[in-house]
Amino acid sequence: MTAYEIISKKRDGQHLSSEEINFFINGYTQNQIPDYQMAALLMAIFLQGMNKRESQALTNSYIHSGKVLNLDHIPGIKVDKHSTGGVGDKVSIILAPIVAAAGVYVPMISGRGLGHSGGTLDKLESIPGFCVNYTAKQFIKKLEKNGVCLIGQTSELAPADKKIYALRDVTATVQSIPLIGASIMSKKIAEGIDALVLDVKTGAGAFMTDHKKSLKLAKTLIRIGEEAGKTTVAYITDMNTPLGNTVGNWIEIVECIECLQNNGPKDLMELTHRLSGTMIYLGQKADSIKAGVNLSKELIKNGKAWDKFLTIVQEQGGETTYLSNPDQYPASKFSVDYLSPKDGWIDSINAYDVGMSAVLLGAGRRKSTDKIDNTAGLRFYYKPGMLVKKGDPLVTLYTSKKKTLDIAMKKVAAAISIGPNKKSTYQLIHQFLDKSGL
Repeated sequence: MTAYEIISKKRDGQHLSSEEINFFINGYTQNQIPDYQMAALLMAIFLQGMNKRESQALTNSYIHSGKVLNLDHIPGIKVDKHSTGGVGDKVSIILAPIVAAAGVYVPMISGRGLGHSGGTLDKLESIPGFCVNYTAKQFIKKLEKNGVCLIGQTSELAPADKKIYALRDVTATVQSIPLIGASIMSKKIAEGIDALVLDVKTGAGAFMTDHKKSLKLAKTLIRIGEEAGKTTVAYITDMNTPLGNTVGNWIEIVECIECLQNNGPKDLMELTHRLSGTMIYLGQKADSIKAGVNLSKELIKNGKAWDKFLTIVQEQGGETTYLSNPDQYPASKFSVDYLSPKDGWIDSINAYDVGMSAVLLGAGRRKSTDKIDNTAGLRFYYKPGMLVKKGDPLVTLYTSKKKTLDIAMKKVAAAISIGPNKKSTYQLIHQFLDKSGL
């Protein structure tokens, strides 16, 4: 078989065999198939889709492109969480120390920003010295010692996904259920977890903007996880509006600090507690999800989650100076406020436009080689359903790229809709699913 034949077969809507999928993924991982042919296959998959057998074969190819960790020697249920990506979604950074403080082991492999969506690794790396690159052996040691470790894809764990992930970002092939499913589940299964909580986003700022597609993705992820012997549940949550008040990298870390010190935005904390409470329940440290949520809130209030966060940062090489004194962090070169053009009520804030504004400011990548500006981002002062007056600052934009400010400002202006009447607030958490369905 050849790469050309496989590309043309999928392009024409035919189903690929497990052998063909393995051949292509292994060849690309081992640098025997070039980027341009992988990009062609990704686009063919994006346009033609994959059936259940192909999706499972693709996921297995990702998994077995590297090691699969065995964490059986670590006591208890190992639980992770994954979001399908959103704007302002920094939940993992708040949630991991909460769940670890509850006594649940949290092995967490995260990703970088994709398109308009921010990445957990990029945010963590805005903390000076924070290391997300460890060998599998080092990862296990830190997990054993601290109960939690946050890393990226390694050359050992799902290396195929590490290469393909970056390519999807710049080839407009992110919004594909089989590609998303293989990417997410290969990392999670390879890291040796027992259970997984998924946050599947839906809305303007999600990769699945349509609710039906989000539901299909959630069911696909649950099926892949359960077939691999991992207890897998999912929440479908809103991503029409950015989550929390900040979008960027360091600026989101500052918001995480505020959350861990019991001073976070209502929407961000509501989602964090629901997801962490579910993890605590699956980790058998609470008798129900509700009890898990209550424990999550208590671990914020008593400071144990904050202490665990400091431990995580220290153990992964990060400096804690700026965590205690965020104002001392180097500031962006430029900042400007977008002012309300009129009196009225905030109807909506389009998460996709906000995410693209962040990319323009330097907080994300337009091509895989772009360097992230840790100081770039946006801070919002109002949410949908709130009353504003003409001239009120609605959002502050930060960047080191003065040339991008004007176009980013126009995107922000287009993202914010102001109407004469107050509309009902949006529903943050839509549905909960497990292997039995809704």
